[in-house]
Amino acid sequence: MNLFKIINRNYIIAFGLGCLFFLFAFSFADTDKYKALFTESYKIKTPYLPVTLLFAGEKMPINEQDIKERMDREIMATVFWQSNTMMLMKRSRKYFSIIEPILAEYEIPEDFKYLCVAESGLTNISSQAGAKGFWQLMEEPAKSYNLEINDFVDERYHLEKATRAACLYFKESYAKFNNWTLTAASYNRGFNGIARDIASQDVNSFYDLHLNEETSRYIFRIAAYKLIFENPELYGLYLKPEDYYKIMPTKTDTTDSTINTLSVFAKSKGTNYKMLKMLNPWLRDKTLPNKSRKKYEILLPLE
Repeated sequence: MNLFKIINRNYIIAFGLGCLFFLFAFSFADTDKYKALFTESYKIKTPYLPVTLLFAGEKMPINEQDIKERMDREIMATVFWQSNTMMLMKRSRKYFSIIEPILAEYEIPEDFKYLCVAESGLTNISSQAGAKGFWQLMEEPAKSYNLEINDFVDERYHLEKATRAACLYFKESYAKFNNWTLTAASYNRGFNGIARDIASQDVNSFYDLHLNEETSRYIFRIAAYKLIFENPELYGLYLKPEDYYKIMPTKTDTTDSTINTLSVFAKSKGTNYKMLKMLNPWLRDKTLPNKSRKKYEILLPLE
């Protein structure tokens, strides 16, 4: 009886070891098969870097090693953050349709629309430093460009008016630097900051300046957005026309009276508070005092 138990136990052990060996052998074979399929179908390659690249009609010295590396860094960072880049592309046509005509009106190169992407991701954000809106305008410069800013209205959140204010800055900066690349860099570094850097370093090109990390990357980030947005399939990004977001059809209601309660006003116009605030983010409170009888144009849903 004991001998039978020993034999039976040994048989069970041998059978178990055999099963384990089979499973391991099958697992290794399956792993090798998966590895072969994965490495064949999933290959990460360095994104395309053109030999010639223009920003605002001005040639970037991409043949210089440090310039090439800086441009490559921004292309890599943008291409491989696919979810963010795809979202920015989806937003782009919606808001570029507002920005592009204003840039053209002020004779600002169209490439400056990508500056807005770099500044805010085409959203009405607020920075810790106090910059607001798509164009990240600070309060004092914004007021100097005739934007209204108070507890109830902040036109830095008004895309059309903020774009016009940004264009006034670009024109003023270009009049000083006579160079669109330096003009764009000054939007990040500040007009006086770039002027001081040029004077202290005795150079006249953005690409020859030694700058802080943020400004040093700024033009290359903008150029990366331009390159990828204009050639998405070259970088493995495929969007159908219907994938891009669209502007909501609206109508304009002009008022020169105080609006005591915006939610009541919205309801009287056949919409609601949410839609009113979404279409008019420059309305910053739940009321709109208007003792001066200023005319405000308020967007409402067309239907």
